[in-house]
Amino acid sequence: MADLDDPPLPWSTRLWFAFACFFRVLFDAQFAARAWRARAAAALPPAERGAPEPAERDREGGAPRLPGAAEVAKKEPAPAPQAAPAVTSALQLLALLQREGRLVDFLEQDIASFGDADVGVAARMVHEGCRKALRGHAKLAPVRREDEGARVTLEAGYSPAEVKLIGNVSGSAPYRGVLRHRGWRAEELSLPTPVAGHDASVIAPAEVEL
Repeated sequence: MADLDDPPLPWSTRLWFAFACFFRVLFDAQFAARAWRARAAAALPPAERGAPEPAERDREGGAPRLPGAAEVAKKEPAPAPQAAPAVTSALQLLALLQREGRLVDFLEQDIASFGDADVGVAARMVHEGCRKALRGHAKLAPVRREDEGARVTLEAGYSPAEVKLIGNVSGSAPYRGVLRHRGWRAEELSLPTPVAGHDASVIAPAEVEL
């Protein structure tokens, strides 16, 4: 650390030095860390500024030197960035439901002006096609094996991901209630292997009749 009584630098030297430090701090991380520590030390009162750092006192007294915060940070691996969720499989399944049951067409259609009978006929066709696609590529099983309407008991440690509590929820497990929906679990999923150049975001290609 420079002494406070050092002679001041001339303006031209300060200008050159400022530019040199700017680019050195920008591209040299270690130099930037040292400059930052010097900046922090300069802001301390004179009594504290002149005191040696704890690590220095340890070396002078013969005690083992403890690593500083910067060294610890270097040794600790940076957390790996979370990968974006894969959506290709979901898009493939949606494309299958569209191909077999016209699901997207049905959901995007404005049915407010249609009669109940027309909606019922369309829903029956969509249901038949989507059921065929789903059963052909996925194996589903109920989360709970009891019949809907049966009384069940949820002991402590049950999985909230598998069972959702509804109604007047209070207190803690065990919970006793009525099974209103058995839930569904995907046990298997078998989707076609995409060919080279396949764009999964295209759920259904446009059709042009010639």
